[in-house]
Amino acid sequence: MDTSLSIEQQRGENSKLNAGLKSRHLTMMSIAGVIGGSLFVGSGSVIHSAGPAAFLAFLVGGILMMLIMRMLGEMATSSPDTGSFSTYADRAIGRWAGFTIGWLYWGYWVSLMAWEAYVAGKILNGWFPSISINVFVLVTTLALLSINFFNVKNYGEFEFWFALIKVVAIICFLVVCTLAVMNIWSIGEVKGVSNLTAHGFMPNGIAPVVGAMLGVMFAFLGAEIATIAASESENPAKQIIKTTKSVVWRVGLFYVGSIFLIVCLVPWNDPMLGQSGYGSYRRTLELLGVPGAEFVMNFVVLTSVSSCLISAHYTASRMLFSLASRGDAPSCFKLTKANTGIPMFAIIGSCLVAVALALINFSEVLRPKDILDTLMNMTGTIALLVYLVIACSQLKMRRKLEALGGDMPLKMWLYPWLTWLVIIFIVVCLIMMSFMPDYQVLVVSTGAAAMVLALVGVIHQARCSKRLR
Repeated sequence: MDTSLSIEQQRGENSKLNAGLKSRHLTMMSIAGVIGGSLFVGSGSVIHSAGPAAFLAFLVGGILMMLIMRMLGEMATSSPDTGSFSTYADRAIGRWAGFTIGWLYWGYWVSLMAWEAYVAGKILNGWFPSISINVFVLVTTLALLSINFFNVKNYGEFEFWFALIKVVAIICFLVVCTLAVMNIWSIGEVKGVSNLTAHGFMPNGIAPVVGAMLGVMFAFLGAEIATIAASESENPAKQIIKTTKSVVWRVGLFYVGSIFLIVCLVPWNDPMLGQSGYGSYRRTLELLGVPGAEFVMNFVVLTSVSSCLISAHYTASRMLFSLASRGDAPSCFKLTKANTGIPMFAIIGSCLVAVALALINFSEVLRPKDILDTLMNMTGTIALLVYLVIACSQLKMRRKLEALGGDMPLKMWLYPWLTWLVIIFIVVCLIMMSFMPDYQVLVVSTGAAAMVLALVGVIHQARCSKRLR
């Protein structure tokens, strides 16, 4: 045995990720990152509460996400890192900030895994009612999580094909709806744009539209995965620039465009939109007379949640790996297998939490759906906090890069004024939501969790600084 090697290397372990993702993997990830199950399933409740003006919430959310991606792209092209914005917060704001947002983000993705598995289990149970939904949830979780235990290119391949199905499905949806809006589609009950204003554009006032931002932010969070995955590709900076520049048309076409078409065709007060898990896309296809709309949309949603579950596990494991690499998580999580370059212990750690949350479904005392719904409702606030940290980090890192004369292949527009505008907008939204009865508990509870993590981060930073003296 070669004694010059470390114990980890002798065991086939190191602390470096391999570049196993190809350009086409990252391209499809960047497209699919904003097409999750929440778009197909959750948008119905947003429209039902805010009316046709829900379109504005998606429009504003899309613009916000576009600006955030531009800021993130500026930092990531200058210094690609698997920890992405958590690493940049560490460098720009302080170690406590990177610690806080990193663990919050990790918690978001492991919670999302359980929610996506529940949705998949519910769909499969509808197709095979003789098998318990609990069995489907657990089997789905274990089967999909196993993909990330192999070479990262396997994840890239699965995500590529899952993403392709989602993209094709939503393009077909856009084509059919556009024909209906133009009065060319002759089948079904609806056509034209009359429902955009016939029942009131903003029937419940501005408050539900502002509150809808939480649901919209939950739907949009995921576009940044490409900047995390890019660190495992051959040319990270080039891929990040490509992803960031394409985010405008992706958001405009897939999200804002499709929601606009839906509110034109479907009355906002349609009782089916208010049903949990029914989905605005399914209801639109039904009213358009598309045969087998329920099965088609259930298949698309099943594909979407499967894709999101795999991506959630990948992202959670890489964030945990990054935290460990910076000394903000147990050191075992930064070890990677020498032959595959995957962070095995970070994958196992994230997997165990996801399986534990999936096992909640077997409890006869707890109410699994209520617990998962609460976790998912909190994620909208987490998304806004992540965006706030990205904006604050970019504000400081840009100054440092300019002072050092560093290379910036991609720059944020109208710096620093547009960055400040984004920061102010997010803070105002959070303050407004904290006074709204429907969102108060979610915003305050998520804020409290963030403050506790921040306090732990400050203590951790102080201890690390003391050791270095």
